[in-house]
Amino acid sequence: MNRSEDKILTTHVGALPFLSDNKGVAAGDESSLREEVSAIVALQREIGLDIVNEGEFAKGGDWLRYMQDRFSGFSEIDTPAEKPLVEQGKDREDFADFYKYASARGTLFYLPQSHGVKKRPVEACTGPVIYTGGAALQAEIDITLATAGKDNVFLTSTAPASLEVYRRNRHYASDEAYVFAIAEAMRTEYEAIAGAGLILQVDDAWLPALWDRIGMGMGLGAFRARCQMRVEALNYALRNIPEDRVRYHLCWGSWHGPHAYDLELEHIVDILLGVKAQAYLIEGANARHEHEHVVWSQVKLPDGKILIPGVVTHSTDVVEHPELVSQRLQRYARHVGRENLIAGADCGFGWRSHPQIAWAKLKSLVEGAKRASEVLGY
Repeated sequence: MNRSEDKILTTHVGALPFLSDNKGVAAGDESSLREEVSAIVALQREIGLDIVNEGEFAKGGDWLRYMQDRFSGFSEIDTPAEKPLVEQGKDREDFADFYKYASARGTLFYLPQSHGVKKRPVEACTGPVIYTGGAALQAEIDITLATAGKDNVFLTSTAPASLEVYRRNRHYASDEAYVFAIAEAMRTEYEAIAGAGLILQVDDAWLPALWDRIGMGMGLGAFRARCQMRVEALNYALRNIPEDRVRYHLCWGSWHGPHAYDLELEHIVDILLGVKAQAYLIEGANARHEHEHVVWSQVKLPDGKILIPGVVTHSTDVVEHPELVSQRLQRYARHVGRENLIAGADCGFGWRSHPQIAWAKLKSLVEGAKRASEVLGY
């Protein structure tokens, strides 16, 4: 994984919108998909992003749903009488009118014409968890290598803790056994991505986002222990992969909601840094988390690690001024050192932001990184 030795490098988190509103993701045959991915890779490089991916087009644009057909051991179940965990929480209680409005619309995000609202199924684990997605994964890897190559290219996958949320355990004797079973199954995917010469990015939005759903009732100590066990499971799955092939993306769900009860970074930063990865992608540009840059003045980034804070965000349609991006990067550079810093985004833009806005934000990210590089003496 390259460091910011000659300039502040730039990247993003994964999901990207296509160039126009009516283009679909993986909507056609393999040839059509390859054309779409080639175009999205070319655009990233054209605007100056240093570390790119296939826009998550090769996995259908959904960081969770793509795993639907890559596991055995699960059965779809009727929606339980109680609200699913993802529809609970203090945020949803205090802002019930807002969430009622959002539910009636079927989405919290900008919705392309080609993308209808799809309700995520609820599944239960009813047998041993086994990875069965080898062919789909290889196709994903092949199209990434064919269109983007492997140098400074990442491919996303999902952490066990985030896969667990939509899949109830009705087979294993304990939550720990269940989470480690998911981790062992995902090891196949992680090792294949890294083994292909790509940078593996592991996405984990649900680890901290359960705080206002179950954590507040458990208490901070118990919730931290819950998170720690799931990080241990992830590290178990990453055990055979060199640390410099892995980057870990932690966010707070990143849906377009109030986020008034997000867990503060200071309470989970040590657990974040315990993940066996070289680089850590965190939220740093939205109004709920921008202030947390000060955490890095109190917590030392371990030697050899890289911080990739969001300096543009999907959470607003306002396009950040490049000078603001530069100022954000300068603050982080003072905390962690310029060579240990890469400019990133809070979360993915695909299916959340209008394409024109998303690409304008990424251009601002690149220009802001150039300005920051000049100020920081490159």
